[in-house]
Amino acid sequence: MSTHSQLPLDFEYRPAMSGDDFLVCASNAEAVAWLDRWPDWPAPFVVIYGEAGCGKSHLAAVFRQATGAEPVSLQSDPYETMGEATVGVIEDVDLIISDHQKDLFHLYNHAREKGLTLLLTARHAPVDWDVNLPDLKTRLGTVPVVEIGQPDDMLMEAVLVKLFSDRQIQVERDVIAFMLLRMERSFEQAITLVQEIDRRALAQKRRITVPLVRSVLQDQS
Repeated sequence: MSTHSQLPLDFEYRPAMSGDDFLVCASNAEAVAWLDRWPDWPAPFVVIYGEAGCGKSHLAAVFRQATGAEPVSLQSDPYETMGEATVGVIEDVDLIISDHQKDLFHLYNHAREKGLTLLLTARHAPVDWDVNLPDLKTRLGTVPVVEIGQPDDMLMEAVLVKLFSDRQIQVERDVIAFMLLRMERSFEQAITLVQEIDRRALAQKRRITVPLVRSVLQDQS
């Protein structure tokens, strides 16, 4: 019996621009709910944040596909990069905000005046961003801010099953359990790990078993 038929996949699927699916679960449900409320947002910005690998970039891709949002850069003219679009996405804002505080401040005011909406992603909440412009701090204090938590075991199990299934690979449940005990809890790691396991199994003409997975994990450690 395949792992896919053994494991329950009680998650809602959202199509993403990449063609993959986004799994809605407890760790990201609040963020998804806010994006589902679009365009009925109480402020021009909504911020979702979380550690690397939590899925915020994937969720931003889902949002872009659903709304036609344009990717916006603060490192160039944000009005020009947004063009005629009424909705945009700015990713990893906290990594560049210290040099672009005035840009974000003016963009907020412009969006409010014109009725535009932007989704912002970051690794940290706005209160922890390197912002010393008082007016920008005030604006950021008015926007909805939602954290995406790291995926739990149930979600990671479903993600691994889906990643293997997408490659038309059936693996035993003990392989999935072994991976869950030893891998980093992130979607990025899951994708990288499944890719390497598949590559090695094909190169060595081996079935995907616990010993093969163990060798991959040891080489990546």
